[in-house]
Amino acid sequence: MEIWYHGHSCVQLTHGGHSLIIDPFISGNRLATTKPEDVKAEYVLLTHGHPDHILDTVPIAKSNNATVIATFELATYMSWQGLNTFAMNIGGRTSIGFAEIEMIQAFHSSGIVLEEEKKIIYGGMPGGYVIKWDGLTILHSGDTALFSDMKLIGQRHKIDLSFLPIGDVFTMGPDDAALAAEWLGAKAVVPLHFNTFPPIVQDADRFAAGLRDKGIQSQVLLPGEKLTL
Repeated sequence: MEIWYHGHSCVQLTHGGHSLIIDPFISGNRLATTKPEDVKAEYVLLTHGHPDHILDTVPIAKSNNATVIATFELATYMSWQGLNTFAMNIGGRTSIGFAEIEMIQAFHSSGIVLEEEKKIIYGGMPGGYVIKWDGLTILHSGDTALFSDMKLIGQRHKIDLSFLPIGDVFTMGPDDAALAAEWLGAKAVVPLHFNTFPPIVQDADRFAAGLRDKGIQSQVLLPGEKLTL
């Protein structure tokens, strides 16, 4: 499986001729090296409705005729933008043919911000995803704080790779993310949601080194970089 990090919390998974992308925020990210029009994906998975997670959903989904997977409220909003959608919610599972997807809880907030209208539309509960694909289990936590049920998630799933935010201020910081990695029991961790904006600047290399000292593999990816599982 090829994993392509587009920056912030945007991750694309590709394997066996299939591809999905999570939280597409590319055009608004000064650190991104990819353009939305270059993304080829069959599914777009959204963890919550904040602009830095959904900004490029419409152009990517429309250009690929892709299906957007999100909570009921966020999927409904995306359907109003003319997109193909599949609504689910926390604890639900579904098959997309080449992979099985479960939506897990996250402790955060979710709202679609309409700047020009000065309105915020409720975006449903925030969440994350456990993706099981050809024998691999990938977890994308979405934006979240540390919460004790991460232990339960780790007990129920043998996680090969976990994507966790470390930026602090809006999500858990490095210390809580390190504890989350232990509770989830992931074999490997890639940090997300850092350095995009001044409030969330972090030393990701130090975070990764700390995990390795605990026996957890960790790799820092820069926007545009890939790894293979």
